[in-house]
Amino acid sequence: MPLDNILEKVKQLREVTGVGFKDCKNAIDEANGDIEKSIELLRKKGIAKATKRMGRVASEGLVTICEKNNKFAITEINCETDFVAKNEEFIKFSEEISQITLLKSGIIDDVLNAEMENKKSVKNNLIDLISKIGEKISIRRIESLQNNNYKNFSYIHSPTKKNVGKLGVILSLETGKKITEIQEFGKQLSMQIAATSPLAIDKEHLDKKILEKEEEIIIEELKNSGKDPKIINKIAIGKLNKFINENTLLNQEWIIESKKTVKDVLKEISGPEKIVVKKFIRFKVGEGV
Repeated sequence: MPLDNILEKVKQLREVTGVGFKDCKNAIDEANGDIEKSIELLRKKGIAKATKRMGRVASEGLVTICEKNNKFAITEINCETDFVAKNEEFIKFSEEISQITLLKSGIIDDVLNAEMENKKSVKNNLIDLISKIGEKISIRRIESLQNNNYKNFSYIHSPTKKNVGKLGVILSLETGKKITEIQEFGKQLSMQIAATSPLAIDKEHLDKKILEKEEEIIIEELKNSGKDPKIINKIAIGKLNKFINENTLLNQEWIIESKKTVKDVLKEISGPEKIVVKKFIRFKVGEGV
């Protein structure tokens, strides 16, 4: 195996296990370059760090947004502690990853193999950062909005610096209106998404499995509450519709004026030029970890 490949595998093994260079090099050699077998060998040898790092949960971190010429990228980079999330080196790494994500149209493999400012790949810089900081760090999610036919917007809740925080949203609207005419609305709608965390744009975009599961839960709950079986289905329909309204963006109450829905507000401001919500992406640090 070429020396560069061996060193790359040793770096990967150190990142996963936290074990020193020499032990990792010996394990790689013994396992003929197989990372999984190398981990197993280190565990069998009783090296304490071999399982410790793997078991850690990286649920802290940053959401970072990059924007240029109506194109947007959003990333979530995770670490283990809020202390590291405030580290300048970690912040700089996160910002540069969002810039690369924009350039690479949100394709993860292209991002991982891309060259960073220091001329090293994202993958290698990630391994180096983990080794230096001593925490599990991962590029958890990346997305981008690249369609210039749409008007795109972004929002970071309580930013620690420009386009950096714990919760972010990017949004695409299709409309013939000028960006200046809907700039404020785009920001407000992005804030709505950040605050209410909708699952989909409208009912037809909701995952059928989610609806089926919710209906099953509602019916079982009603049965266990002792409701008359004759009215259970009727009550269940009402509860399911409420779930749909609360979890689909267009049917939610407008956070600025609760008597209106988002759909109502869209109709009011669109005039002859229709406004259609095409896509939104919402990242909150650690959500679902």
